[in-house]
Order: sequence, then structure tokens, then C-alpha cells
Amino acid sequence: MSRRLSWILAALVVLASGALMGLIGSDDSSSQSPVPVPESAESARVDALLAEFPGGDSAPAIVVVTREDGAPLSGADTAAVSGKWPGAQVSEDGAAALAVVPLSGDLSGFALTDEVEKVRAQADDGLPADLRAEVTGGPAFGADIADSFSGANFTLLAVTATVVALLLIITYRSPVLWLVPLLVIAFADRVAAVLGTAVAQSLGMTPDGSTSGITSVLVFGAGTNYALLLISRYREELARTDQHHDALDTAVRRAGPAIVASNATVVLALLTLVLATSPSVESLGVQAAAGLVVAAVFVLLVLPPLLGLFGKRLFWPFIPKVGDRALTDSGFWHRIAEGVARKPAVVATTAIAALALLCTGLLATPIGLSQTEQFRVQAESVSGYERLSQHFPSGLTDPTRVVADTARAADVQRAITGTPGVVSANPAGQSPGGLTQWSVVIDAEPASEGAFETIDRLRDSVRDADPTALVGGSDATARDASAAASRDRAVVIPAILLVVLAVLYVLLRAALAPLVLVAVTVLSSVAALGLGGWASVHLFGFPALDNTTPLFAFLFLVALGVDYTIFLVTRAREETPEHGTRGGIVRAVSATGAVITSAGIVLAAVFCVLGVLPLIVLTQIGIIVGLGILLDTFVVRTVIIPALFTLIGPRIWWPALRDADYRANGGGAQGRHRAGQAADPH
Repeated sequence: MSRRLSWILAALVVLASGALMGLIGSDDSSSQSPVPVPESAESARVDALLAEFPGGDSAPAIVVVTREDGAPLSGADTAAVSGKWPGAQVSEDGAAALAVVPLSGDLSGFALTDEVEKVRAQADDGLPADLRAEVTGGPAFGADIADSFSGANFTLLAVTATVVALLLIITYRSPVLWLVPLLVIAFADRVAAVLGTAVAQSLGMTPDGSTSGITSVLVFGAGTNYALLLISRYREELARTDQHHDALDTAVRRAGPAIVASNATVVLALLTLVLATSPSVESLGVQAAAGLVVAAVFVLLVLPPLLGLFGKRLFWPFIPKVGDRALTDSGFWHRIAEGVARKPAVVATTAIAALALLCTGLLATPIGLSQTEQFRVQAESVSGYERLSQHFPSGLTDPTRVVADTARAADVQRAITGTPGVVSANPAGQSPGGLTQWSVVIDAEPASEGAFETIDRLRDSVRDADPTALVGGSDATARDASAAASRDRAVVIPAILLVVLAVLYVLLRAALAPLVLVAVTVLSSVAALGLGGWASVHLFGFPALDNTTPLFAFLFLVALGVDYTIFLVTRAREETPEHGTRGGIVRAVSATGAVITSAGIVLAAVFCVLGVLPLIVLTQIGIIVGLGILLDTFVVRTVIIPALFTLIGPRIWWPALRDADYRANGGGAQGRHRAGQAADPH
């Protein structure tokens, strides 16, 4: 590609991106709370039906008032509470009062946060100094989740950029080179945020703060990886020619296909998330896929002209010179690869056994966080709810809702009260459409296994009385979210593996290599889930893994793990015809060891940055994926794959490179004789 054409393409990409951002506007998805269940879920259908009942278009915020010293409320305290909220209830122990403040059910994001903040300000205003008022309930939880992302995108971007900058400086040992890829990727991230959200919303999906944060991390991480691979090949080519434009053109031609292949793999794997039922999971697939396409476009079309503009001066003070030793024939990674190739059976067996041992960590890792366990930081909705549950019956403040045909109300009432685990059931109004709703109190802790069992029994019993009856409420929503997560894991994980396997078959055109690579990647991913899950619960003290954590973590680990695999095996495939299977994989590890290690450390660090966001699920994804990428970098790509390729020998490339070792040994009768007499046939 001519330099003029490359500049024209880069300018077109930048201008089109600017116009796109101007037309679409800013990305406001970060202010939205995650949507846990699809509209088709039973609990969501109940929420929709409740809007038909009198007052059904409102959502109750709950104010709980207690004394700072924990003592029972005095007569003056009770009078003060009743004066602010007529009809407020006092608990049986006399230590707490409860008031309900209706809010519009249509509010979401920062608009909901603003309304809840008004309720909190009004609750504190005029109360005696020794009383404490806390606002909890559904709207308060939603507001606190939305508020937790207030400014979080800027914090995430700032911390991510700082981490990437530091690691690039360490990698390149240059005070200037790191600026070019970082600025390109930072601009790509902003374009990706706007485009990904717009695409998701145009498809009727619901982007939110968590999906926006994960997408930003993916764009920064993958974009940096692509830039590292390209610049590493550029530096390698500068050791062969003094013409930096020729070196850059060769680097783009050689590294470009690997970047496109790895990008296509991750994008297609992300798009399998559209098969999920959870709205947040579905939206993440589209947002992140669009974001990674943007990242690849910027690295392949915008970064090269900028590198060519500055030339070799960017590498100062360690400017490459013609004649520098090739990485494929010497250096630390060459010694590592040679050591693995000398004893491949011992190395492979030991490393695979270690990964299998890490997999067992999943056996001691519970899955499923309740509504009050979502936050890593203190939230008033959580503390208020906990205070409320100390003084009022467990299901009283957030009852389960049953909606059924009014004509069968008597049968439904008997079915509800006859369900084990139900404490009470009171009719709570009728709709003009002939429906009756019940407010049902159950005796289990919110979102616990006991609550889920009661919800399941309740659904079975009311449907026996009325086949059209529906059960909703917070516990039912949590039950549906858990079921949706289980279903999504069962559907999406096989789809991810099929997509990755198909891409590797197209790329490598070999029968055995894709199967081996996917099998090792799956083992590594499960090992990371076991190690990261165990660490989340037993080291960091989280109650359990969130329902969506295993799926997100597995997706990123497989997709990004194959990313590095493609970097390695495409180089091995390039080297094998001349150097044989053993020599090809050794040279590939030698050439890519440094860049894959740098890329892995950068990506692991970037995922760990998710820990600055306040939701436990994002911290868990950061922990698991960060550990998994390090396992991929230092164990799978450096040890297991080279050992297995050496053990299997030329068969690993059949039928694509059937004669690779024959040609590497010189060809003809003499070559066949040398190949047959070699101590190591690989």
C-alpha cells in the first residue's frame, strides 16, 4: 500500500469517526442499571401487568427510621415519624418505623438517582438529631447501582490509560513510542463507546453501566495487543532493512492477517452472546463486538501512517539497527522454547496436571449473589434493607406478587396459603381487565435457595388453580435471573467453542491443530475459573460468584486466549515449511514470546482495572480473566502448546503442511535419508 493511500485511509477513518460521534451524540448507557431478566420472563410479565392496577405505575421507596443508639423509639420519635409520613408502621419490637414513598415506575438511570436523593434529603430534613432515616427498596437499589457508575467511566478510562501507558513504557523502553498507540487506542475507545451503544439500542437492546465498562476494557486491552504485535514485527523488520517504510509495509503485511484473524475470532465469539436471554449479556455481545472492530480498524489503518511519519526515531533510545540478532535464533524465549522441546512429554504432562488441579477450585465455589450482595462498596439501599430486616418480617417490606384471573380468585387464594413457605397472602387490588393481585409474604431470606424453592412451589400451586396465574416480585426476579444465567451458559458456551473451532479450521486448514488448541484453551479457561472463583470467595471474601460471572469470564478467556494462540501458531505456520515442526514452533515462541508476554501482562492488568467499578460482578470478572490471561501467557502459549506440537510432530499440520518436514530436511533422497536418520523425527 502506498504511503499516500495509507494516509488517505487513515484520514477517512478519523473523519468518519468524528462525524459519527457528532451525529449520534454522547454515550449515556453508563448511567443505566443492568436489566436482570428478559421481557419474556414471568417476573417481568408480572411487572408489566402491575401497571394496569391502581397505583401500579409507581414503585415504592421504603424509608426505615431507627435511633442512632439502637434503642426503641420514644413517643416523641414516633410522633415525629408520623408527622412526616402519615400511616407509617412501627415494628413489633418498637425499635424501627417504616414508611412507603411512591415514585414513578418509569424512572431509570441518573433520573431515578435524582428522585431517590430527593427522598433521602426530605427524610433527613426535620427529624430529631438522634434518629437515622435510610431509604431502601427497589428504586433505591436501582438508584445506587446507577449512582455507583457516576464518574466511574472517567475513572475507569483514566486508570486504564495510566496502566497501559506504564506497561507500554516498560515494554518499549522509550519515552515517546508509547504515546502513539495509546492515543490511537484511546480515540478508538471513545468511538467504540458511541458506536457500540448506538448499534445495541438500534437492535432494541439495553446497554448499561456494566456493559459499557467491560467494552471499554476490551477495546483498550485488545487494541493494545494488536498494536504490540504490529510494532513488534515492525521492530523485527527494521533489523533486516534500513528503509523504515519498507519495514513497516512488511510488518503490516505479516502481522495484519494475524490481527484480522484474532479480531474476527473474538468478535464472532462475542456475537454468540446474542443467543443469551439476559438483556445485559445480550447487549454486551453487540457492544463489545462493535468496539473490537473499531479497535482493529484503528490499529491497522490509523496507527501505521503515524508510525511511518516518525520513523525509527520513535524507538529512541533503543533504535533498531540492521544486523541486530534475530529473536528467532537467540534470547531468553529461544532458550525456554528449546528447553520445552527437549522434554515435551514431561513438560506437557506436568503443566496439564497443574491446570487440572486448579479446575477443582470450582467445586468449592458457590454461584449466585442476592440483591444486597451486589455492591463492593457501602450503599444506603443495602444498609437500610439490612436494618429493616432486623425489625420487620422477612418478606413484609418486599412481598412476592401473584396475579391471576379474578374469576378464580378464591381457588388462587387457597392455593397460595396452602403453599409451604408462605406466611400470609392478602389481595392487593383488581385491574379493569379482570385480574387480581396478591401481596404474598414468604418466610425465607431474600434471593436465598429457600426463597427460590418457595417461588417454584408457589408457581406450581397457583397454576393448578389458574393456568394463567403469574408470580413476580424481587425473589421471583432473582429466581428468573438465575434460571436465565444457567440457560445462557448451556447455550452460549458450546456456541463460543464452535465458533472458535470453525475460525481455527479456516485459518490453519489442518485437521488436528484446531482441536488441540481449543481443548487446551478450554482447560486453561476452566482452571482460571477454578482459581479465580476460589480466590474471589476465600481470599477476597465475596459471598459467591455472580450468576453472569462464569459466562462472561469463560467467553473472555476462550476468545482472548485463542487471540494469543493465533499470534503464536500463525508464526509457527510461517516458519514450519523451512524449519520443520519442531524448529517452527521453537522459532515461533522465540519471536512472539516477548510480545505475547507483554500483551498478556497489559491485558491482565487492564481487566484488573475493572475492580475500580463498585459492583462485585465486575471485580470478579477482572480477577478471573486477569489470572486466566496470565495462565495463558506463561503456561499455555509458552509451555503446553510448544510441547504438544513437538510431541505430535508433522501430523499436527496435516493436511495443510504435509511436506513441511520433508522440505525442511532438504528434500530429495538425501533429505529423506537425513529425515529418517534424525534422532528427533520432529
